[in-house]
Order: sequence, then structure tokens, then C-alpha cells
Amino acid sequence: MSFEVVIGLETHAQLSTASKIFSGASTAFGAAPNTQASAVDIALPGVLPVLNKGAVERAIRFGLAVGGEINLRSVFARKNYFYPDLPKGYQISQYEIPVVQGGLLRILVKDGEKVVRLTRAHLEEDAGKSLHEHGAQLSHGVSGIDLNRAGTPLLEIVSEPEMSSSDEAIAYAKTLHALVRWIGICDGNMQEGSFRCDANVSVRRPGAPLGTRCEIKNLNSFRFMQDAIDFEVHRQIALIEDGGTVVQETRLYDPDRRETRSMRSKEDAQDYRYFPDPDLPPLVIDEDWVRLIQESLPELPETMRERFMREYHVQASDALILTTTRELSSYFEAAVKATGGEANIVANWVLGEVSAALRRTDSDITQARVSPEQLARLIERISDGTISSTAAKQVFHELWSSPRVVTAEISEAVRAIDSIDAVIESKGLKQISDDDVLAQVVNEVVAANHAIVAEFRAGKEKALNSLVGKVMAASKGKANPTQVNELLKKKLGS
Repeated sequence: MSFEVVIGLETHAQLSTASKIFSGASTAFGAAPNTQASAVDIALPGVLPVLNKGAVERAIRFGLAVGGEINLRSVFARKNYFYPDLPKGYQISQYEIPVVQGGLLRILVKDGEKVVRLTRAHLEEDAGKSLHEHGAQLSHGVSGIDLNRAGTPLLEIVSEPEMSSSDEAIAYAKTLHALVRWIGICDGNMQEGSFRCDANVSVRRPGAPLGTRCEIKNLNSFRFMQDAIDFEVHRQIALIEDGGTVVQETRLYDPDRRETRSMRSKEDAQDYRYFPDPDLPPLVIDEDWVRLIQESLPELPETMRERFMREYHVQASDALILTTTRELSSYFEAAVKATGGEANIVANWVLGEVSAALRRTDSDITQARVSPEQLARLIERISDGTISSTAAKQVFHELWSSPRVVTAEISEAVRAIDSIDAVIESKGLKQISDDDVLAQVVNEVVAANHAIVAEFRAGKEKALNSLVGKVMAASKGKANPTQVNELLKKKLGS
């Protein structure tokens, strides 16, 4: 019998504040162990937490971006559990009244668009980190505790269990990842732990109540998330079909074996003994502040996609990619404006040559070595017949590979290197568009290829392409192909 898969995600987005949520300690990544843990973070007696306003602002930005309800009064609670990397023996989180309730995220799946509702988004502090690997600071068989992350501000974003495959879960996670970066609340660096997902996975017979869920913790790559969910789905189905019972538990994903394994029995809310934190008063948010934050939000990806399609007539699939990040969309729009509106041509170049060059150099659009203005100039040179599309790609790669100095005042020498026209001239790539010159080359090619000419006149139209290729070769790729086609048809027709 078939099974239905039910997936919900809990995502921890590290908020982009310079200091921690309840102390002034730095949140910078990569410091030596325990050098960024203040008295508050390590829970020395007598210390009191003080809430970071920047963390609250970022939570509100997220709530507004997803259309959630901002609770003007929310409460911090103590979530009690005991791990070596949790100094206080409890985590400060939000339980009954979070800062954000509800909201939704629209994701694109193979059948079109799907809406995933959000349950809540609440503020909390991160725990420290247990280190078990053998290294310079740890003897073999010895574990260590690094409390640098303790107190780092997190926004935990909880979805409803409305995804039915690993593909949908990945689409949701990628959309959420793009959004938190877009609105500037999280850098999204998964390698550094800034964006981590816990996947709650269950299976059931069609029409049956929800099955027992297992939670897969701390998935910090989209590939691992997909592999982990797929393995867990197959594990649970096989267990049920063999007559077993799925046990509610927390599991870890082993990327080396590409399997999940049991970590501990899954706790319920009552196991954590939540109660309001007596050291923190209720969080009261002013409505005027919410309005100011609303006004400061950038144009959101979904709105921008619709605008690109409406104003620039960009295809939906291209608009989706072009709005992956604010930086990419800004690059595209700057190039479009510099060309005077050649949006689809710009989109083809950005999604083609520019993206390929970024992949080759393992960089992002902020490190592009060809500026939007240069790309626009290059497209102009194709449009006015100065160079062919093939030659334009040569110019692009020449510009990309040329060393560039990015300063307020660029020297004339560097300007010459960066100049589209200078590259065209120096490489001899200017297209031949003179009818007299091209006619001479066409006559020579026709005279030297009687067999191909005969094929064309016998009705084989593809033979014309062969003649065009020979003219292009004879002109070393500089002939205007449109004019060559016209001249050949005129010549052969006569």
C-alpha cells in the first residue's frame, strides 16, 4: 500500500547582530574557544540578562516579510534541560507567546506554487558547542566545551507540517534561506551554523491520522537535508511494513553512511518544564516602531519577481533565478537600465555567461569582474553590429580575466583595460559589415564550393548553413552573419 509523507521544518536562523541576545559579547565567527563568552553567557552567579534590541527588530522584520502577526506583548521562558554545553541548565526561549505568530511562505514546486503556513517565529539563545574531535587543543578521547556560541541570538521559525516530499522541504528551506538574507536579518552561512534546520518526518496511510514523527537535528546543508529526509522516509515505511512501530525520537544524520541514527527519545513540551523567566520582563513592542520597520523593508522577492515579469516581460523561470538574492537582482536591473530596457537580452547574459563565470571562479555576484555598465555596453555593441555574439563572448572573457583595480579613482590605464571598445580594437574583433567587402568573400566561397552550391539549388536548404560557415571561416569570424545570409541568398538566387 502507498504511504503519505508529512514533513515540518524548524529552522534556526542566527540573527545578524554584532553582540549576543542577552549580553554584549561578540557573535563573530572563528574566535579561539571560550574567548567570546561573557559572565552572562557562562551563567556566573548574580548576572542578569539584558535583551538586545537589534534581535527584536530583526524578528519583527521577518514577521512582517511573511505576513505574520507581531505580538505587541510577548514573554521569554526558561526551557529546562541539561547538556554540558548549556551553562545555566536552561535555555532562554519563547513558548506560549512568541514575537511572531502565523505567516506563510510561497514556494515553487514541480506542480507550480505551493503555500506553506508558518506556525510561529520566536527569539531564543543558542547553546555552546561540544567538541569531540582530536586536535591541537584536545587530547585523544577527551571532549571539550566551547561556549563562544552560548547566547548567540536565534530566530526559530516553525512551519506547519504541510510538506509531502524532500523536494518540497528543500524548496521551502531554500526560499526561507533566500528571504532571511534578502531582508538582512541573517547571513545564511550554513557552513558556520548560521542557518540550521531540524526536519520532523512522519508517514501514514492515505486518510489516516498523522503518524509518529521523528526529528532529524541540525541539518546544515540542503543536500544533507534531502538525503536525511529520504532515508528517514524509507526507514519508517520499511519498519511499518515489517510490522514494527515508529518510536518518537530525535535522530542525527550521518553523511558518511548517508543514514539517520537514534540520538535520544524525543521530549515533549512538558518535559522541558517551561515557565516565564523571572529575570526578564515581558517584551512590549511599540506600534510606531513596527510601522517604521515596515517602511524600511526592501521590495520583497515575490513582489520583485512579479514586477520583472510585468515591466520587463521576463519569463517566470528567469525571474525566479534573478531574484534569488538582492545583489543579483540589483546587478540585473542596473544592466537593464544602462541598456535602455534590453531586459531579456540582459537576462540571457546574466543567467548564461555571468553565472558561468561566477561558478568557474567560485564567487558571487558581488565579486563580478564585469560591471553591469560594462555588460550593457557589450550588449550595445552586439545590437549596433560592431561585434558578433561569438566575439562578444570573447570580449566578456577578456574583461573577466583582466586584473581590475576597484578604487574611487581608477587610472586611465585601467580604464583602457576595462573599455569594451579597447578590447574589441586590441583583439581585432570588429565585425565586417561592409557590403562590398562581404560580397567579395561570398563570391570567392561560392566559386570554390560548386558541390555545396548544387545541393542548395537542388533543394537542400541546410547547404546554405554550410556556405555561411565557410564565409565566416574565410573572414576569421568577423563577417556579419545576417548580411552573409542575405548576400548568399541573393547570389544563389541569381
